[in-house]
Amino acid sequence: MTPQDLEDLIAQGLACSSISVEGDGRHWYASIVSAEFEGLRLIKRHQLVYQTLGQKMHTDEVHALSMKTFTPQEWAEEMKKSAGA
Repeated sequence: MTPQDLEDLIAQGLACSSISVEGDGRHWYASIVSAEFEGLRLIKRHQLVYQTLGQKMHTDEVHALSMKTFTPQEWAEEMKKSAGA
Protein backbone atom coordinates (compact mmCIF):
# COMPACT_ATOMS: atom_id res chain seq x y z
CA MET A 1 0.00 0.00 0.00
CA THR A 2 1.37 3.39 -0.99
CA PRO A 3 0.15 6.86 -0.02
CA GLN A 4 -1.29 7.23 -3.53
CA ASP A 5 -3.14 3.90 -3.21
CA LEU A 6 -4.72 5.09 0.01
CA GLU A 7 -5.63 8.47 -1.46
CA ASP A 8 -7.23 6.73 -4.44
CA LEU A 9 -9.29 4.42 -2.22
CA ILE A 10 -10.60 7.31 -0.16
CA ALA A 11 -11.35 9.41 -3.26
CA GLN A 12 -13.28 6.54 -4.87
CA GLY A 13 -15.70 6.40 -1.95
CA LEU A 14 -15.84 10.02 -0.81
CA ALA A 15 -16.07 13.22 -2.82
CA CYS A 16 -12.97 15.10 -1.66
CA SER A 17 -11.61 18.46 -2.67
CA SER A 18 -8.25 17.62 -1.10
CA ILE A 19 -6.52 14.53 0.27
CA SER A 20 -3.00 14.28 1.62
CA VAL A 21 -1.63 10.97 2.93
CA GLU A 22 1.75 10.20 4.48
CA GLY A 23 3.00 7.10 6.18
CA ASP A 24 5.37 4.19 6.40
CA GLY A 25 3.21 1.46 4.86
CA ARG A 26 1.52 0.51 8.13
CA HIS A 27 0.88 3.74 10.01
CA TRP A 28 -0.83 6.45 7.98
CA TYR A 29 -1.64 10.12 8.53
CA ALA A 30 -4.28 11.77 6.35
CA SER A 31 -5.77 15.22 5.92
CA ILE A 32 -9.07 15.03 4.09
CA VAL A 33 -11.30 17.86 2.90
CA SER A 34 -14.84 17.01 1.82
CA ALA A 35 -18.18 18.82 1.62
CA GLU A 36 -19.70 15.49 2.73
CA PHE A 37 -18.40 16.28 6.24
CA GLU A 38 -20.76 19.28 6.56
CA GLY A 39 -22.84 19.01 9.72
CA LEU A 40 -21.20 15.76 10.85
CA ARG A 41 -19.48 15.11 14.16
CA LEU A 42 -15.88 13.97 14.12
CA ILE A 43 -16.70 10.29 14.73
CA LYS A 44 -19.14 10.20 11.80
CA ARG A 45 -16.55 11.83 9.53
CA HIS A 46 -14.02 9.17 10.47
CA GLN A 47 -16.59 6.42 9.93
CA LEU A 48 -17.20 7.73 6.40
CA VAL A 49 -13.49 7.53 5.66
CA TYR A 50 -13.19 4.04 7.16
CA GLN A 51 -16.08 2.90 4.96
CA THR A 52 -14.07 3.84 1.88
CA LEU A 53 -11.33 1.45 3.00
CA GLY A 54 -13.69 -1.47 3.55
CA GLN A 55 -11.94 -4.75 4.32
CA LYS A 56 -8.49 -3.20 4.07
CA MET A 57 -8.87 -2.04 7.69
CA HIS A 58 -9.94 -5.53 8.80
CA THR A 59 -7.28 -7.45 6.88
CA ASP A 60 -4.48 -5.23 8.20
CA GLU A 61 -3.60 -3.82 4.77
CA VAL A 62 -4.14 -0.49 6.51
CA HIS A 63 -2.92 -1.10 10.05
CA ALA A 64 -3.49 2.38 11.50
CA LEU A 65 -4.94 5.57 10.08
CA SER A 66 -4.80 8.86 11.91
CA MET A 67 -6.77 11.59 10.19
CA LYS A 68 -7.80 15.19 10.28
CA THR A 69 -11.08 15.87 8.51
CA PHE A 70 -12.26 19.26 7.32
CA THR A 71 -15.19 20.76 5.47
CA PRO A 72 -14.11 23.14 2.70
CA GLN A 73 -14.94 26.11 4.98
CA GLU A 74 -12.94 24.66 7.87
CA TRP A 75 -10.03 23.99 5.50
CA ALA A 76 -10.10 27.59 4.25
CA GLU A 77 -9.97 28.81 7.86
CA GLU A 78 -7.12 26.40 8.61
CA MET A 79 -5.15 27.71 5.64
CA LYS A 80 -5.71 31.31 6.79
CA LYS A 81 -4.32 30.41 10.23
CA SER A 82 -1.32 28.70 8.67
CA ALA A 83 -0.62 31.65 6.38
CA GLY A 84 -0.76 34.05 9.31
CA ALA A 85 1.58 32.00 11.46
